[in-house]
Amino acid sequence: MSDDPHLARGPRVGIRPFAAADSAEFTAYARASASLHHPWLFPPRTEREFAAYEGRLREDPAKRGFLVCTAEDGGIAGFVTVNNIVGGAFQCGALGYGAFAHAAGRGLMTEGLGLVVRYAFGPLGLHRLEINVQPENAPSLALARRAGFRKEGYSPDFLFVDGAWRDHERWALTAEMLRAREAAGPGADGRA
Repeated sequence: MSDDPHLARGPRVGIRPFAAADSAEFTAYARASASLHHPWLFPPRTEREFAAYEGRLREDPAKRGFLVCTAEDGGIAGFVTVNNIVGGAFQCGALGYGAFAHAAGRGLMTEGLGLVVRYAFGPLGLHRLEINVQPENAPSLALARRAGFRKEGYSPDFLFVDGAWRDHERWALTAEMLRAREAAGPGADGRA
């Protein structure tokens, strides 16, 4: 039996569930990344906030949380959540994600998000994933594109973020879209 806590690994990162022991590292990175995240994202910055957040991810069957950790030292580079998981005929979830400042711009979240997507379409049994992004959040939109999501629409006043209802673009990926993209091979979509 392996002691590896990762659910999946790539060349540079692995993904694993949140754990209570991650509180100090996660919250330190969240505080150091406040200017990177504002006004899009507000991850827990205190141990108390982290405990509540981690508890919801662990206890709510409609949520799953994953830390993206570097292969070199196991440090936390970012996180991905699957929220609003619905089974039955829907088999869908909504993704949220964030990189920490020390890891931003290095491609780690592209790899980590890919691992989460494959895990969601595999062991979680989902068929469709959605990402809702504010149109001005260029890095988040670029990550959705790199991961193979397609833009499906525009939702005015969609989510209450940073004190106001914000418009969002809706992006989606299905298991079939991912299989077709992977069968086409690297570079088939214009990206190496």
